[in-house]
This record gives sequence, C-alpha cells and structure tokens, in this order.
Amino acid sequence: MTGGVAVKRARVSGGAVGLLVLAVLASLVWAFAGGDDDPAPPDSAATAPAPTSERDEPDDSSIEPPEQLPFVDVEAARQALPELDVKGRAPLTAYSREAFGTAWSDVNDNGCDTRNDILRRDLTNKTVDDCVVLTGVLADPYSGRRVQFRRGPVTSLEVQIDHVVPLSNAWQTGASFWTPAQRERFANDRRNLLAVRGDLNLQKSDGDAATWLPPKKSFRCAYVSIQVLTKQRYDLWVTAPEKQAMQRILDRC
Repeated sequence: MTGGVAVKRARVSGGAVGLLVLAVLASLVWAFAGGDDDPAPPDSAATAPAPTSERDEPDDSSIEPPEQLPFVDVEAARQALPELDVKGRAPLTAYSREAFGTAWSDVNDNGCDTRNDILRRDLTNKTVDDCVVLTGVLADPYSGRRVQFRRGPVTSLEVQIDHVVPLSNAWQTGASFWTPAQRERFANDRRNLLAVRGDLNLQKSDGDAATWLPPKKSFRCAYVSIQVLTKQRYDLWVTAPEKQAMQRILDRC
C-alpha cells in the first residue's frame, strides 16, 4: 500500500512538472514568435480590471470581411502601376526587423502602439482597456472567415497585423537606402497594415503578388491596390513577375 501511495505521489508530481513545462513553452511562444509582423509583447493589460467595451455591432453573425477599404483606390492603382520602376530584387544583406524601428511604435503620438491602433480599427465587438484590445471579432479579409480574438500568450497569435507590402520586400526594393526614420514611418503606415488571420500571415511570409495572393478572390483587387499605392507612395520598385501579377489582378477588377 505504501508503494502505491508513492507511485501516485510521483504521478502527481510528474503532472505538475508537465504543466509547468507547458506554461514555460507558451511564454516562449509569446516572447519569441518570429516573422515580419509579430504580436505585441505581453503586459499586464490582459488581466487589468474594468476594461471598457466598444460594441460596434450588436451581433457578430452579421460581420462580413471588407471588400473595399477607405484608403484603397483601385483606379488610382491602375494608373500608378505603369509608373513603378521595374528591377530585380536587391539582396537581403543587413536586413533585420530592427532596421524598421521598434516594433509597433506610437508614431502618431496618440498614446497607443500601432498594433492596437489597427486592432481597434479592424475588429468589431471589441473589449478595450485604455489602448489595449483584449477581445474582439475579426472579419478576416484574406479568407472571409470570422476569427474570435482574445489577448493572451498564445491566443494573440490567431490575429496578426500584416504589412501588405512586407518589410523585407520593401528592403529589397528600395528601403535599404532609406534613413531609419523613413523605415519606421513605413513600418507603421496604417494604409499598408491589415489585421488578418495569423496562419495566413505566416503562410504569406514575405511573398509579393507573384508568389502569394489572398485565398478570398474578391479581396484581391483591394489587396493588390494597397501594394501598388504603397510602392508608389514610397518610391519602391517592383520585379517583372510582380508587376505582371499585379496587372493581371487589376485587369479583372
């Protein structure tokens, strides 16, 4: 009988160790999740008391992904595309996320970081504590599906902020010659940022229009238009396959 008690205690102890290991792994995922567009680091806001609630719609079943965004102009993109320079990609030598400044800076001095600015813009049925979005519903523009967002070490990864023109793509098409201030401004330009499903953001990685497009075909006109207008705004060039892919999409809009 004593031996049985010892075995049970050992099992309980082993289970506790296992839970501790899982907690540590979750913290590591939160802190070190890689990629072009990382979630914000953890802070105390996830458990802060008395958050405010911003209910944009009474019923999230009516939420539909946007086909058009106020800063997207398809006709302007059509006109801008022929004017973009066409060159090969420069090497990624010396590229790093840090070259574009601290991730999600408060560049507009509104007291909130850019990630939470975009979450507040793109999510509905939000619960917000000061600047920090704690929960909400994303109508994912890339897939057409709804995603429930809840801030946390792992759950925050389900909704990520995508640079529609990726930072590494910008680096290879002109941004390597910019000043640090110019790169930071680009990295936080809200007209080039969308809240999207995390798995699709990771799938896209640093792809351009020739290598990756949103699976939701009706959003591709807006997506490519954002890329064209962003490249025009920052005097970035395109590769020949990239331009051909952009032209093909815009011709169908």
